[in-house]
Amino acid sequence: MVADLRRIFNTVGMKQEFDSTIPGSEFPENDSYSFDGDVAVSGCFYNRADVVHLDYSVKFTLNIVCDRCLKELKRDYSFDFKRIVVKNVNSDNDEYIVAENDRVDVNEIALSDLLLSLPTKMLCSDDCAGLCPVCGCDLNESGCNCQKN
Repeated sequence: MVADLRRIFNTVGMKQEFDSTIPGSEFPENDSYSFDGDVAVSGCFYNRADVVHLDYSVKFTLNIVCDRCLKELKRDYSFDFKRIVVKNVNSDNDEYIVAENDRVDVNEIALSDLLLSLPTKMLCSDDCAGLCPVCGCDLNESGCNCQKN
């Protein structure tokens, strides 16, 4: 979804809300996860004191594989983001979103923010015991005698 922000940049106090979905197929797949369905994106652009803000949230479900026990499961995620949008910037600054020709691609912004917010280690639970390195037994479901020497 490409948002035209010309009126927002020129009108203090103006607000523009949006709701869209991004097909899960647009997101890169990884060995640790894949998107289960579409990603819902909703939020608004607003001009406060000649500064354009973007506040938005994303909601989605991931199919993940636990990094410790290799169990497959689905996990729902929801993230909120706040960004500032500018017409141009003098240096290479990642804090601001640059609106070239007064337009921004909301899907591209959401993709970037979402992927940077995902956990680096996918676990089924914080206390997952994992697999026995000797026999491969799932230590969450049963014990083994391999490590009790």
